[in-house]
Parts: sequence; C-alpha cells; structure tokens
Amino acid sequence: MNVLKKILIVCLLFPFALHAQSNKELKFSLSEDGQHYVKFTFLNQVWVRYNQSNPGTTVFDTPKSSTFDIGLRRTRIQVFGQLSDKVFVYTQFGQNNLNYISPRKQGLFFLDAISEYKVADKYLSIGGGLTGWNGVSRYSSPSIGSILSLDAPLYQQATNDITDQFVRKFSIYAKGQIAKLDYRLAVSTPMSVQRSSAQDATISENSLFSSEPAKAQWHGYFKYQFKDEESNLTPYAVGSYLGKKSIFNIGIGFMFQPDALWHLENVTNIVRTNLKLFTIDMFYDMPIDESKGNAVTAYVAFSNNDYGKNYVRNVGAMNPANSTNGAGSFNGAGSAFPMIGTGNTIFSQVGYLFPKDLLGNSGTLQPFASLQYSDFELFEDAMVMYDFGVNWLIEGHRYKISANYQSRPVFFQTNANEYTGGKRKGMVVMQFQISI
Repeated sequence: MNVLKKILIVCLLFPFALHAQSNKELKFSLSEDGQHYVKFTFLNQVWVRYNQSNPGTTVFDTPKSSTFDIGLRRTRIQVFGQLSDKVFVYTQFGQNNLNYISPRKQGLFFLDAISEYKVADKYLSIGGGLTGWNGVSRYSSPSIGSILSLDAPLYQQATNDITDQFVRKFSIYAKGQIAKLDYRLAVSTPMSVQRSSAQDATISENSLFSSEPAKAQWHGYFKYQFKDEESNLTPYAVGSYLGKKSIFNIGIGFMFQPDALWHLENVTNIVRTNLKLFTIDMFYDMPIDESKGNAVTAYVAFSNNDYGKNYVRNVGAMNPANSTNGAGSFNGAGSAFPMIGTGNTIFSQVGYLFPKDLLGNSGTLQPFASLQYSDFELFEDAMVMYDFGVNWLIEGHRYKISANYQSRPVFFQTNANEYTGGKRKGMVVMQFQISI
C-alpha cells in the first residue's frame, strides 16, 4: 500500500477511532479544553443537467443541439486545525468538474495548503501557501457548501484557472478584525499562463493575459459588519446562514497587477496593460421570525474591471461540450457565455427561507433568483444572465437538493466587426449536495 493511500485512510478513519466530539462533526481535540483541535470535512455536489447548446456546438466533432449529462461539480475533503494558541493549518483537496467528456482516472489535488501564525489575537494573523485569501469581493472565495443559488457568481473569481488554480494562489497574506472592520490583504505570485487551458496563448488585438514572467499581484478586501460578526477562520464566505445569524455588511475590494495583460497595436506593436479591478458590495442575511426559522438573504455588487483593451472571457461551468464548427458563435461551445471582461458589472441575488417546519420532518424550501448585468467594452449590447430556482433543505446545507434554470445570451460578430446579442439559451440543473 503506497504512502498516499495510508494518508487517506488515516484522514478518513482516525477521527472515528478517537471518538469524534459530536455526531455532526469529524473533530477531535488536541488539548483538554478543546481549544487545540483537528477537524475533517467532506462535501460532494452531483449535477444532473439538460443544456440547450450554443450554436455550432459539437462534442468530439459530433454536432449537438442539446446535451444531457451527470457529473461531479465538486468533491472536497478539508483537514484543518488549531495546533497551538498561535499556529493554524488548513488544507483542502479534491476534484472539480468531472463529467462524461473529462479525462478519466484523475487524481486528487490540493486546492489549499497554508500555514498561519496569530500575531495579535483576532486583530492580525499572517500566513502563506496555496490559498483562497483573495481580494476583490465577497464571493471571490465562496464557501461552496453554503451557496445560496446553484453556483457562486463565478465572474468574481477574476483570474480563475488562468493565473491561479480554482481561485487559489501562491500568496502571503494578512487578515484580522478590528472592532467591526474585517480585512484581508495579500500579495501573490501568479501561476504561469502557459500552463493554463483557459485562454489562447496567441497575442491579438484584444487583450489576453501575458505569457511573460508575471509580476506580483496585490489584492485585498475590507468589510464593515454592522450586525453580527462573521468568522474569518478560513477565507471562504458563507452564501446563506439560514436564519442562524443577523448579518449586514458593506465591503470594498481591489486587485492590481502591473503588466498583467497584453495586446497588439498596429499589427506588430505589443502593448502591456495593468490588471485593475475594483468592487463594492453589500450582503444582508436576516431572520424574520426566529421562532419560525424563516429568513431573507440578499447580495448586490458593483464591479469596475479593467483587463485591458476589449478583454472578454467565456465561462461554462463543467461545460458539457468541447468544440464548435463553422456555425459557432462568440460564446464558444456548450453552456459557455461572456461572463468576465473589461467594463462594469452589476450582480444581485435574493433568497427567501420558508419556516423550518414547512415540510415537517423533511425540511424546508428556499427559493432564490440571481441576475448579472455586464456592460463590456467589446460589446454593443449588454450581457444579461439570470437564473432562478429552489433549494430543498433536508437538513440545512448538509443534505440539500437544488433545482435551477439559467438563461444566458448568445453573442455574434457582425460583418461590421461588432458584437451583438440576440438569441438566448437555457440550462436546467438538479444538484444533490451532501456535506459533513
């Protein structure tokens, strides 16, 4: 039996052997008072999906006007703990986006691996490693197990898989809370664009991330907490507290990297531009009647993003197709749409949690809706994506079934070299989530 298998067995079985402190947690103490501990978590999200394909979509060169697929959107294991009064360690490994067209027999990989030292109580901790302590906005690092809608607002994961690994970066960071102000600051070494499959390496008249050795990336996020304080043990922001807390926050974030992008001017002249992102957002999560357990959750964000001249990136989460033919659109294959780009974006999201006994012993329901409105520099028309659905919360976020419909625009390039949107395509997803 190899070393990796032994480590996995220890990680999964050791908590049981030491009698976990609660049947709700895989956790055991390293000290008598429980202040020093190690904790284990597991999460699995299964998608069952029907998608209306973008024009010209093919799957391994076979035209597909629509697709049906089943896949693993996320499978994660966390191991973390407070090893001493000052030292905290956090690791997360797993897989994302495995479906019928994915390479087979992929191995687990580390998403996070950090070491952290507490300098001054809750006021300042410093750490480093492969981490999601990112700037820009609340959901640049979402807590995937507590997302309000089917998925996080992925446009806030500004460099996802281009110069990072599923939003994680090689960083050193500082974080803490001073009175009602929660802050995080980080400096990162961007990963090599040459190792990314998320963009074309060919330089063109529209901006792309430069393949030259990258300069340091600086980013941060500050939020003022008017009501209850949120935990900052890990970088990942909760999507819905299900009436357990009273939260009202306003946040401001940024990201800056010199010469991060480049484009061609006058055919041969290379122009290098800075990455400059700014967001202001508001998160509201409030119980309505604590005895009934109903609550409302709302989020709104405004982003001003400068990725350089005419930058637009199409994103399709766990895309069910992998190519296009001559009838293709700007969107590309499958479920992708223009999600990230130079310009302004407004995102809003709202959800209502019904009383906890709505379905008796079978839990309750939480309908939700989201809207992304982006005015990208490259396009003549605004990009408008909306989705809506409902969570069936069988036991909170631990056992949850979600149904979601998404409507996305399709953009085409005209003979006048302009990009306009007209047609729309839809996608229906059922997700089953289990988390421990």
